[in-house]
Amino acid sequence: MVTEDGETFGVMDTRDAVAKAREMGLDLVEISPMAKPPVCKIIDYGKFLYEAKKKAHEAKKKQVNVQVKEIKFRPGTDDHDYNYRMEHAREWLGDGDKVRAAIAFRGREMTHRELGAKILKKLTEDLADIADVEVAPKMEGYQMFTIFHPKKTGPEVKKAAPAAAPKEKEKPAEKPKREQRETAKAAPEAKGDDEIF
Repeated sequence: MVTEDGETFGVMDTRDAVAKAREMGLDLVEISPMAKPPVCKIIDYGKFLYEAKKKAHEAKKKQVNVQVKEIKFRPGTDDHDYNYRMEHAREWLGDGDKVRAAIAFRGREMTHRELGAKILKKLTEDLADIADVEVAPKMEGYQMFTIFHPKKTGPEVKKAAPAAAPKEKEKPAEKPKREQRETAKAAPEAKGDDEIF
């Protein structure tokens, strides 16, 4: 038995422990029931519940909720559609989610599984910088699929690079127009000033 302050009373009979807790005006709470002998603490039970709830809340806050998002292809998916879906996959991986890429086969397409394998191989190569393969490509019914999970350093690098590029492009395009307008407005006034002096 221990107190809230950490003072130990050693191994005691349950009746003696309860009597000691009442004497101190506190409760006897079993902390580790599986330990031999079980560990009990003399503490205010309301405070104990509050602290346990607070710890559970903090643990829940720190917990990362990872989702598995899916992109679907067909064996005949063209380059534009492939790039569109691949960009979505990159975005989701950058946010820390897993991505399941699936190729759906219909009817006679099942005889051309190599087309699906080719798409998944290309996708694996295109996402290699930010993702690792968690589940290798495999068949499940009429679908071939693979699952990617983000690399630990991938999302930070990916997010930082695109943010800087557009700003640099926008600013030079706006400044010359403003400067041209200002110089055009200022030019007639300057001529007038020159004539006065």
